[in-house]
Amino acid sequence: MILRIVTDEDLPIFFEHQCDPEALRMAAFPSRERDAFMSHWRTNVLRPENVNRTIVVGGVVVGNIGSWEQDGKRLIGYWVGREHWGKGIATRALTEFLALVPARPLHAWVALHNAASIRVLEKCGFQTLTDEHQEHPDGVAEVLMRLGST
Repeated sequence: MILRIVTDEDLPIFFEHQCDPEALRMAAFPSRERDAFMSHWRTNVLRPENVNRTIVVGGVVVGNIGSWEQDGKRLIGYWVGREHWGKGIATRALTEFLALVPARPLHAWVALHNAASIRVLEKCGFQTLTDEHQEHPDGVAEVLMRLGST
């Protein structure tokens, strides 16, 4: 596995990943239409102050991982294409990514029903903040997880 700089050629693959209905359900994240997705990545995600990488396994782009500042917290997020789930890729990618982002604490919002993602974060040292949660109008509950102290 390698984590490399995101290129424009990666974006159509990331777009397809975020169109998958099961992945969207697990992430509890709405899909964007193609133009909105590309614009969001180019103007928001790929800002110089953010850290973003493409996850490549065996020469194949399998997902992405990134970190950004939001509401006074340094957040991380990742997305692995469903065809690559269950292979330990997210855990390996997050482990390597944490070495690239020395800032602590790091935070991650995760859907409470996404046990696999919660387990990935726990394996990498994140702990659930029991007093930090959100419930969205669609009924999806999220918990905030943290790595490092405040």
